Amino acid sequence: MGMMSEFKEFAMKGNVVDMAVGIVIGGAFGKIVSSFVNDVLMPPIGMALGGADFSDLAYTLKDATAEAEAVTLKYGAFIQTFIDFLIIAFAIFMVVKAMNKMKKEEPPEPEAPPEPSNEEKLLTEIRDLLNRN
Repeated sequence: MGMMSEFKEFAMKGNVVDMAVGIVIGGAFGKIVSSFVNDVLMPPIGMALGGADFSDLAYTLKDATAEAEAVTLKYGAFIQTFIDFLIIAFAIFMVVKAMNKMKKEEPPEPEAPPEPSNEEKLLTEIRDLLNRN
């Protein structure tokens, strides 16, 4: 089997296609959540905390010089990214929970009755013979 045919077989499996669709949708969902956090959620939180813009929060380790930019720890951007993660994780949790609830549990197949023993078969034959007469 050539490498191209192996790749084609791999790429055409249902799970790979499902995963690719999930990644594309997840990327788009991530952008929506980032916009929600940055443009809707964080401004009121910043106002409640005295007008702070979280994306601007940083700690300067080294001031800028003529040769180099300032070295800063941008913890505000980290806070926003962390909130993005929490919202995305919670949304995915809710989707998975809903999918599991919607998934119908298949009832167990009823077990076939055990085959009668030789004694029972003989007794059945005797009964049938007696009923004929």
